[in-house]
Amino acid sequence: MSAVIECVPNFSEGRDRKVVDAIVAAAAAGGGKVLDVELDANHNRSVVTIAGPADAVLESAFRSVRKAADLIDLNLHHGEHPRMGAADVVPFVPLAGASMADCVSLAERLGKRIGDELGIPVFLYGEAARTPARRNLADVRKGQFEGLREAIGRDPARKPDFGPERIHPTAGATAVGARFFLLAFNVYLDTPDVSIAKKIAASIRESSGGLKAVRALGLYMADRNQAQISMNLVDYRITSPAAALEAISMMAAEHGASVTESEFVGLVPRDAILKTAAESLRIKEFREDCLIETRIEAPPS
Repeated sequence: MSAVIECVPNFSEGRDRKVVDAIVAAAAAGGGKVLDVELDANHNRSVVTIAGPADAVLESAFRSVRKAADLIDLNLHHGEHPRMGAADVVPFVPLAGASMADCVSLAERLGKRIGDELGIPVFLYGEAARTPARRNLADVRKGQFEGLREAIGRDPARKPDFGPERIHPTAGATAVGARFFLLAFNVYLDTPDVSIAKKIAASIRESSGGLKAVRALGLYMADRNQAQISMNLVDYRITSPAAALEAISMMAAEHGASVTESEFVGLVPRDAILKTAAESLRIKEFREDCLIETRIEAPPS
């Protein structure tokens, strides 16, 4: 079996289905398999999951970025989620038979193509970062589209890894990287008071001394009239969704609020769900071979 790579590009459009459909069609035409498409109108963002052999996934990613650059104008974009590009972030994730080194190589190849062929500045991040200061996506995206428009070409620290030293006038800049499987996990509170969500997010995010491998924002979801804690769990083996949810529930109660529900954005590996279930039920040393389905699917010994 050939190595399988996952790519999860995030685009700054979550309200116009026709635009997202066109981006997805471009991705599918590249040869990678589109596994999932998620749109969020409040965030004004869509997340597309592509998987397959390395070259096919690379081509699908490039075509989707090119289509997004054709259709999205960041000067007209407004949403709750931070963004700096039409194709905001394009991470590669190693799946079956693939290594992180494979994904770093793909990130470099894609970054060069985007810079050379589309004239969009590209910043490498995560495991593909060339400097420690660019490992964290939030640091790369600091200032967002408007801030980068002023900084690129003036601040040497914001020099892109590929492409021109100027912002693309409508498509902005793109972060391309390699990383472990990230869980986009949102938790909703029974209050519209976004100040509570912001306080909780500040307390739990790793950068503030909170939970390890957790990045969090407190946001207001207008269509639901609810506050949301929007998280990236960058390594669920360190902090699971169950641990993050428990911490949020406890802090919400301190502010007179409670959790109503949670959600994943995009696809989730089975291991993460099993770990969360076992942790929630306080099962000691849970193993996947305890599942009857695993035993049934196992080849004869």
